Amino acid sequence: MCPSCMGPENDTLISEFLLLGFSEEPALQPLIFGLFLSMYLITVLGNLLIILAISSDSHLHTPMYFFLSNLSLVDICFTSTTVPKMLWNIQIQSRVITYAGCITQMYFFIFFGGLDDFLVAVMAYDRYVAICHPLHYMVIMNPQLCGLLIVVSLIMAALNSLVQSLIVLQLSFCTDFKIPHYFCEIKQMVQLACSDTFLNNMVMYFVTVLMGGGSLAGILYSYSKIVSSIRGISSSQGKYKAFSTCASHLSVVSLFYGTGLGVYLSSAVTQSSHSSAAASVMYTVVTPMLNPFIYSLRNKDIKRALKRFFGMSCTKGQSC
Repeated sequence: MCPSCMGPENDTLISEFLLLGFSEEPALQPLIFGLFLSMYLITVLGNLLIILAISSDSHLHTPMYFFLSNLSLVDICFTSTTVPKMLWNIQIQSRVITYAGCITQMYFFIFFGGLDDFLVAVMAYDRYVAICHPLHYMVIMNPQLCGLLIVVSLIMAALNSLVQSLIVLQLSFCTDFKIPHYFCEIKQMVQLACSDTFLNNMVMYFVTVLMGGGSLAGILYSYSKIVSSIRGISSSQGKYKAFSTCASHLSVVSLFYGTGLGVYLSSAVTQSSHSSAAASVMYTVVTPMLNPFIYSLRNKDIKRALKRFFGMSCTKGQSC
């Protein structure tokens, strides 16, 4: 630890960090800007269309689509915490982010990331009730319970991000303010600190196991019951219909946890910060961008709602 960092007054000296991004080559900046701008616009537009389609069609005012619209909204917010700042920095040819801006970005990134995690688990529970208890589905998944699940998810995500952000505020930083990432990722910030980070690391690992592991365990339990219930259906058509109701969500779960696990393994194997930053794009940008396609391409209800929203009414005998 450097001697100049031991006093509490050192915290007031922090004014800004430098986000190093993916590459320091000026020639690559226009390519990176165009790529991320395209992905961001697709993410916002795709998720916004899902929200508009669900809100405009009374046939989609069900628990499943209620949770899907919330997931789409969270995905827009999740991506918006990181990408616009990176695009702005490229545009003005700067890598600077203020200390307050960095803490704020970190808080909302953890908040919306945790909320995404909870919503995916809640949607798995919704599919479990729909398939394993179809006759009591609307009784169990009533508006009060749906609203309560959203509120509880919001509270838990907010508490998690608040605790982790407050602990980071206690850290002291010496002379290295360069973050080898394109946003203020908490792990990278903790590694830059010259004060004791034992508590930060313990909290990060504890939260990862408790929240991430707990949500994944709930999803796996729900789908184990779903598979068991589907196996008990006698007709093959009935099995296909039951499975098709959760196929999209299962794809999102696989993408969400698969990319997260891939990023974790890649960061553990390679010591390159740029490689870790590139890998994190999978769950910070690519997954929110692909979710609307996963839920809409094979979902006739979403397709029909989108056609109605754009005034494309179906003629008699035409498949919508």
